[in-house]
Amino acid sequence: MFHFVRHRKIFYALSILVILPGLISLFVQGLNLGIDFTSGSILEVRFDRAVPVDQVREVVKNQGLEAGRIQQSGDRDFLIRTGRLTQEDSRKLMDAFEGKIGKADLLRNEYVDPIISTELFWKALGALSIASVLMVIYITIRFEFKQGIAAIIALLHDTLVVVGIFSLFRIEVDSAFIAAVLTIIGYSINDTIVIFDRIRENMRMKKKDQTVEDLVNLSIWQTLARSINTVLTVMFVLLALYFLGGATIKTFVLAMLIGVASGAYSSIFNASPVWVDLKLMEKRGRKQAARA
Repeated sequence: MFHFVRHRKIFYALSILVILPGLISLFVQGLNLGIDFTSGSILEVRFDRAVPVDQVREVVKNQGLEAGRIQQSGDRDFLIRTGRLTQEDSRKLMDAFEGKIGKADLLRNEYVDPIISTELFWKALGALSIASVLMVIYITIRFEFKQGIAAIIALLHDTLVVVGIFSLFRIEVDSAFIAAVLTIIGYSINDTIVIFDRIRENMRMKKKDQTVEDLVNLSIWQTLARSINTVLTVMFVLLALYFLGGATIKTFVLAMLIGVASGAYSSIFNASPVWVDLKLMEKRGRKQAARA
């Protein structure tokens, strides 16, 4: 039987190898923040016939809106995100659609104010912080403080993986991304708690000659089938949504795909082994205190 805990340093190293490029990218180029966080205009346009997205993109580009991002929803509906447009700019763009493509209706024309976008950004960070603190409190009450710390380290791992990949590949971050990160945190902590529950049950029946590493490894194996089945079920649904769903949910689904895979990895290979290391550190500390 493969020993996950004895090989934990290998899995720690793999996590670092995945996270490090993303962290470097975050410091060098940051996140590709969308209009939800940087301010700008959002236009929803519906044509009277099916239109290829490249044709819409060409018209937008010809209007001098090269920074615009276009999402297609169905064959006729398009969501255009760009810098701030005046009413005159919007009218010219719609006239260009009419002249180059055909009849088009403007379903929505919204402007996201810089103050609102800044407020949304800080509220998103606040939501992530509050969620993390509450989960530490919950796990500490249900299990112990060291397991709460191990769980938060695993959640930090998942968050850094998702954020780092989005930064590295310059994928636009919008408000749906924050919702995805919060969902990932909830999913990951659930999987971690299942393993912690089994560890607690096995601790009650711990044999005298059984080490903490062996007990945790046994607990991981006992819950492994559930973890794999759960992640595969979720991944199948997310893959279907990504390839068959509308363009407007792709950011959310992509973040979820990365986060669910990372969450399953951290729950199995990081959370419980980190708890083992914390327990061993505590044990060594008691021995040194006793010698002193």
